[in-house]
Amino acid sequence: MKIKFLAASGIIAALYIAVTMLVAPFGFTEVQFRVSEIFNHLVAFNPRFAVGIIIGVFISNLFSPLGVYDLVFGVGHSLITLGLFIVICKVVKNIWARLIINTLLFTCTMFIIAFELNLALELPFFWTWLTVAAGEFVVLAVGTPIMYILNKRLHFEHLI
Repeated sequence: MKIKFLAASGIIAALYIAVTMLVAPFGFTEVQFRVSEIFNHLVAFNPRFAVGIIIGVFISNLFSPLGVYDLVFGVGHSLITLGLFIVICKVVKNIWARLIINTLLFTCTMFIIAFELNLALELPFFWTWLTVAAGEFVVLAVGTPIMYILNKRLHFEHLI
């Protein structure tokens, strides 16, 4: 592995963890506004960013009040959804389309987190899916133009 890749992955993981911890009360349980999920959009520019994001999710979830549940389901959710998104990006080349698809894909796959919360806290599945999906949608929808503008300046596709 190149040092540049390792450094960039470490920085992304550290940023994900820092932002998650900053808003920790709103990043876990049935109402989630995990602002760090905005970093999922980096994969729209370069799939190699997925490594740093997944490491960030794993380490952040070590501090989750749900313990092992969040390590399995939270990391699993990121792995599955980012994996699907990377496959989709092989076909979809337009960056706006990728960002929109990523937002919708992560929103829809929040059923994995709803299932986790149903198992761990006995929360009602469909209501919980709605609440966590709404939070995910808001974060990623707001993050879409932000990441697009940042990319104009930082050129994410060349950073890793």
